[in-house]
Amino acid sequence: MPMAADDIIRLIKQGIPGAEVEIQDLAGDGDHYAATVISSAFAGKSKIQQHQMVYGALGDRMGGVLHALKLTTMAQRP
Repeated sequence: MPMAADDIIRLIKQGIPGAEVEIQDLAGDGDHYAATVISSAFAGKSKIQQHQMVYGALGDRMGGVLHALKLTTMAQRP
């Protein structure tokens, strides 16, 4: 069963309070998304650490109900 974009946004915002999250459904199937996550919590962290924070917020849904997620993370808007 696909995961709704609103659920992804909610989980990321719960796991990373204050984060701005934008989601795009890449294939129209609810399984392949692109997410842009902006959070001051990412300041001073490597891209790998930033992505781990997002994956941590999503928990075991990655690779399960959420098949693919292309991530763009940043500490502040460019």
